[in-house]
Amino acid sequence: MKKLFTLIIFCISLTVFSQEGIQFQTSSFKEILAKAKSEKKLVFIDAFAVWCGPCKMMEKNIFPLQSVKEYYNANFINARFDMEKGEGREIAMKYGIRSYPTFLFLNGDGEVVMKNYGYMGEQDFLAIAKEANNPKYRNSSNKELFEKGESDPEFLLNMMSLYANSDYELAKKVSERYFTVKKGQPLTKDELGLLLYFLKSPGDPNYKIFVERKPEIVQLMSEDIYKQFDANIKISKILENSIDQKTGVINDDYFYKNAIPLIGKTDAEMALNRMKVILYPNSGKFAEYEKAALVYYKNSDDFDSEELLKAAWIFSEHISNNTSLKKAEEWAEKSVMKSETPENTYILAKLYSKTGKKDNAKMYAEISKNLAESQGKDSSLAKQLLETLK
Repeated sequence: MKKLFTLIIFCISLTVFSQEGIQFQTSSFKEILAKAKSEKKLVFIDAFAVWCGPCKMMEKNIFPLQSVKEYYNANFINARFDMEKGEGREIAMKYGIRSYPTFLFLNGDGEVVMKNYGYMGEQDFLAIAKEANNPKYRNSSNKELFEKGESDPEFLLNMMSLYANSDYELAKKVSERYFTVKKGQPLTKDELGLLLYFLKSPGDPNYKIFVERKPEIVQLMSEDIYKQFDANIKISKILENSIDQKTGVINDDYFYKNAIPLIGKTDAEMALNRMKVILYPNSGKFAEYEKAALVYYKNSDDFDSEELLKAAWIFSEHISNNTSLKKAEEWAEKSVMKSETPENTYILAKLYSKTGKKDNAKMYAEISKNLAESQGKDSSLAKQLLETLK
């Protein structure tokens, strides 16, 4: 009798627990999609990792809320997967999940309807669910809706985000419709970023928008930056064709021959050196990078201190020419003058050590070490440098 009573209590406890929050299915991913398709519902997936603090907070504070569990249990097939175990690994790879928690809303075909990230409160968590739970998403895929002419701006924005990496050409077409729909409405900075991201050549429909709305765009970026983007768009194909696919080296003669007639000599030189400072460090061509960077960053006041600091770091690691290193010192000094950090003071110290300014190197290495320790950061590089300077 006692065993039977214990069993009854255990079963009651399980029932109560299951009602305490969102009811997550324990089936396989394939079975969950099939269930969603047969019931004409979307799948909600909580993509988590066991070590993730915000994931635990969602589980403790948000999933058990009455409003949340009622809405999610009534409208979705819910599932949870640890992204570092079992099927979770495949799901993480398939949907490009790199941060936790990630919240996926999928249709029965496994297509992403909506994707969100991070800890959120009750109202925000309900809002994303209600936005995703539009009947049209349950009955048609995103691609089908787009092909049928769907032009809701929020839908188009979501599609751009979902397909920007997995299907760039589709996302680009979506962007073209978006900016047609938004014609006559003011551009935000985020929208300008999207316009530029999906703009690759003067033949793109979005290039017409870029030109027509120049007065508005230069209010969001400077006239000089606008000109740089315009030049890059015009010569992007020329740059691509000028790179030797075997060596990774840019053919200057080919580039100038084709670019100068389009954008002029000055802008062509700027564009070529900008491409070199982006391309060459990634391919280990530091001698070529050195030459390009010295030309490109010649007027350092025209550049952001963080960009200059990145160049200074590359010089400190890979360049030995004393004259070049002194120029890199100027770039690092500009960042340090703006605000001292463990990173920029270390880079400056390393440059000073390479140019023989031992006292300056010691001083800034010490500053870097102290800043890192006070901020709970790794100070080992600064300590190693100080050891070599004894």
